[in-house]
Amino acid sequence: MSSSEEQPQGPIAAPSLAGASDWLNVAAPISIEQLRGKVVILDFWTYGCVNCMHVLRDLKTLEQRFPDELVVIGVHSAKFANEKSTDNLKRILVRYEIEHPVANDANLAIWRRYGAQAWPTRVIIDPAGNLVGTAIGEGNLEGFLNAIRGVVRVFDERGEINRSPLPMQLERLRHDDQPLLYPGKVLADAASGRLFISDSNHNRIVVASLDGKLIEVVGSGLQGDNDGIFLQARFHRPQGLALDGNQLYVADTGNNQVRVVDFDARAVHTVAIDTELKSPWDLALRTGIVIVAMAGTHQLWVIDLLNDRGYPYAGTGEEARRDGAINEATFAQPSGLAVDGDTLYVADAESNTIRAVQLPPINTVTTIAGGDLFEFGDQDGAGDSVRLQHPLGVAAKDGRIFIADTYNHKIKLLDSSSRQVSTFASGFHEPGGLSIAGNTLFVADTNNHAIRTVDLSSRKVTTLPIDGLTPPDTWSYLRRQ
Repeated sequence: MSSSEEQPQGPIAAPSLAGASDWLNVAAPISIEQLRGKVVILDFWTYGCVNCMHVLRDLKTLEQRFPDELVVIGVHSAKFANEKSTDNLKRILVRYEIEHPVANDANLAIWRRYGAQAWPTRVIIDPAGNLVGTAIGEGNLEGFLNAIRGVVRVFDERGEINRSPLPMQLERLRHDDQPLLYPGKVLADAASGRLFISDSNHNRIVVASLDGKLIEVVGSGLQGDNDGIFLQARFHRPQGLALDGNQLYVADTGNNQVRVVDFDARAVHTVAIDTELKSPWDLALRTGIVIVAMAGTHQLWVIDLLNDRGYPYAGTGEEARRDGAINEATFAQPSGLAVDGDTLYVADAESNTIRAVQLPPINTVTTIAGGDLFEFGDQDGAGDSVRLQHPLGVAAKDGRIFIADTYNHKIKLLDSSSRQVSTFASGFHEPGGLSIAGNTLFVADTNNHAIRTVDLSSRKVTTLPIDGLTPPDTWSYLRRQ
């Protein structure tokens, strides 16, 4: 058929939402028919993907702009086996404050029906139940605002907008607060006898003795980026920590900043640099610089503290596993850092690997254990035969590299010379951070809301209560909202 004979294509009906193993934040499964009269965004995501996390902020903005006309539905189409679990997904809804309906598309039924091919993918459906458009990747908030505004205007003129709210049963209302809430990273300092904890979902830093006695809390518990004295400062889901004397550097992940906790001045300030960070997840220190695991751009960055400059150090920005010179190598969501001598070890979460970066003057990247973006699992062994699942943390001492094999809920041990990996300890739930002091490994056992200790000789795992620590007053306030 020639182009002159082609007929204009009519509206394309949105496919069914059937096939989810569970629906969360709502009382019952949702069908396309129930959504008539609403503008709908389907957000195809998987919870370990940092780019998907970035999209959540845009979705929240859209929900606030169109509170009565728009329904966002998260279609959680898991990459990792661990992410298929409804119980794990429930925790993520609480952890990331997700309050729209979420379908657990564990078998990818909805994903395939809509032809999704990458995380994140967003699909707009109009109030008549027809597809409006699809966007792959993060960003383009302004485009979504304009598109939704236009659809609402057209259907409002027809009197076909339904502004009645969907009945919701929010997952966060089923969960009680804890003294620690999803702690992400931990730093044990033998010299000062202090333990620093990123109490991530309380938006604060907890300082205790190495035997678990509370020393102080930094941050009000409210989400924000306020500098100031300890009681007034605010963070947003802080993660990585690095100590320089009496100054603690904090990867303030949700704020895309690096903050400094000055224990002499008893105040928090933000490191002022000339460029924007993107999901800084962990930190390491060298003289005069902070090395940043920039999960959001799949790179390692350096912050020059003397000149207030930030710039990429290693990785092109492409999400992949490729070794070589630092300007040619690639990473995939680096999330954990540990320095041992002149080597920087990196937990490269999405490539399911541990990378070794030879610091200046050598400047090369090598994969020493693990698979690739879609080569993951739970398999001990040596080098490339090892299978990890989304490792988020590393700690190094005398050539022994401890790995928070996060989605396998284990701690693994890697010999840096032989590249041999073995299971060292188990019984955790998505551990995210590790640190060593003396003969003890400290573990941020994120989904268990706890700090664990592992004796490096006996491998005995113990829970470390933080005596005197209580939740901030903000939780009861948030539950009432």
